[in-house]
Amino acid sequence: MSTLEEKYKVFQERNQAAELGGGKDRIEKQHSSGKKTARERINDLIDPGTFVETDKLVVHQCRDFEMDKRKISGDGIITGYGKIDGRLVYVFAQDFTVFGGTLSRTNADKIVKLMDMSMKMGAPVIGLNDSGGARIQEGVRSLAGYADIFYMNVMSSGVVPQISAILGPCAGGAVYSPALTDFIVMVKKTSYMFVTGPDVIKAVTHEDVTKNALGGAMTHNTKSGVAHFAAEDDEQAMMIIRELLSFLPSNNMEDPPVKPCLDDINREDEKLQTIIPADPNKPYEIKEIITSVADDHNYFEVMPYYAENLIIGFIRLNGRPVGVVANQPAVQAGVLDINSSIKGARFIRFCDAFNIPIITFEDVPGFLPGTIQEFGGIIKHGAQLLYAYCEANVPKITLITRKAYGGAYCVMASKHIGADVNLAYPTAEIAVMGAEGAVNILYRNEEDKASKVEEYKANFANPYKAAELGYIDEIINPRETRKKLIQALEMCKNKVRSNPPKKHGNIPL
Repeated sequence: MSTLEEKYKVFQERNQAAELGGGKDRIEKQHSSGKKTARERINDLIDPGTFVETDKLVVHQCRDFEMDKRKISGDGIITGYGKIDGRLVYVFAQDFTVFGGTLSRTNADKIVKLMDMSMKMGAPVIGLNDSGGARIQEGVRSLAGYADIFYMNVMSSGVVPQISAILGPCAGGAVYSPALTDFIVMVKKTSYMFVTGPDVIKAVTHEDVTKNALGGAMTHNTKSGVAHFAAEDDEQAMMIIRELLSFLPSNNMEDPPVKPCLDDINREDEKLQTIIPADPNKPYEIKEIITSVADDHNYFEVMPYYAENLIIGFIRLNGRPVGVVANQPAVQAGVLDINSSIKGARFIRFCDAFNIPIITFEDVPGFLPGTIQEFGGIIKHGAQLLYAYCEANVPKITLITRKAYGGAYCVMASKHIGADVNLAYPTAEIAVMGAEGAVNILYRNEEDKASKVEEYKANFANPYKAAELGYIDEIINPRETRKKLIQALEMCKNKVRSNPPKKHGNIPL
């Protein structure tokens, strides 16, 4: 065999060894636990034949605890770039079959290098997390690696979209990198996140809790609001990421991708004429209006299980991606509270950072009263939603379908906080409060309050006072909602507005 052939043989062997990761036994163990391997996940995520791996032969530099005798190419993390729907993305995937996917100084360097590249090239970063945490054998070097990643997450924030998939364990310091990214996808039954695990909690607070109850996918999707999506398995998690990216620009200097629209922009929906009940206290499903107006009736909801009294997500109108924020009358009458305010504020700021117009569907009776809300800081959290709307410079279009009461009217993208187009249905009620409450204050000493309630409703529980003052631009027929929103969006397409120069504002966190 010639020297040349030997060189190619060595190259091939080293490549194959790197691709095998922790070996066949560990790969089988990964499969038996209901999880895919890092490479299989990348194959599901990235367009076929487009993935280019970087730093494939990198190994750790640790010499303690006989680690110098245990070196595997790639060192437990796969990094590289490829395409999703033909668009460049960067991806790293922790390989649980190699040292339990633990983070070494070396593979932190691989991630930092990848993120630095993503900012230079202006393309999204996707992290597929499945890791036992910091590599204990490396001590503070591993912790330093985490901190370097956190710093890059913050520097990348608002520059390129960052998406995290939690596909196995994610504990301790490891949770803060996903928490700094824009969206988190978790997998039911196989993924969990927590700062301190069940054993530490039991030792310190004597609480008994399982890993799943403490930090499983549904815990973070329903209770904490840490995660944005819950997938049934690894494959569905990759599909969610692919669909999410279809609404997002590659970076903050680009507009979101426009798709050809075959859905008639003048399409009317007669059902919308009767969707708002005659009884103002009766609920209805706001998603029916959203899906009715969206291109091909396609609505991609974000955080569907958390703070369901406020809905957020993406639709397309005439092919253009739009962020949707909507009060949900079917849950708690669509009232605003702490959790919904935080949910809405962060989504609005994301849309603003990435040039995605915001459409607000409003039916809000006010903020939720009670000591739990007040002690929990509804004032500052409600102010976050207000701050986010005021700060956003993207096109903002608001449609009031029914109630717009009190401070909540102001907060939900009213004309006064910078909305470009404010529409209302004839069923809209724009007032300081509901008729009964108002009459109890205005006519507290009078006995015949029923006639006063009807009088108040006739005079104030409608959109006409606001329209007379120019606070509502147009009162529209519900059936024409799609056409009117597309017209408004088209008109705002070239909007230019900037806030006063400053380092950054001080959002009330």
